[in-house]
Amino acid sequence: MDGKTLARIGAIVFVALAITATAIEINRPAERADDPVAQVRPAPARDPLRVELARCGAMGEAGGRDPSCLHAWAENRRRFLGQPAPVASPEPTAPTPSIPDQNGSR
Repeated sequence: MDGKTLARIGAIVFVALAITATAIEINRPAERADDPVAQVRPAPARDPLRVELARCGAMGEAGGRDPSCLHAWAENRRRFLGQPAPVASPEPTAPTPSIPDQNGSR
């Protein structure tokens, strides 16, 4: 056998296999009860952060200047990285001065 004949036989076998696989797939049952893709899942509750992120994304470039968008993106990053929620302090503390004042005390 020469190369052309062998290539033609190979092409015919490949086409026959493709047709057979297509026929088998078409004749399969449409849905199976144990198929996890076919099972109906309840819609999850709307996440307010997801809604805010969608709003910020729709704002375009202006979202980078919006304080609520900046907060939403920071919260999304925190959740994505698995960091714990920040603990809110009751009131900010004043920094202690490192330079002695006029009386020589700190």
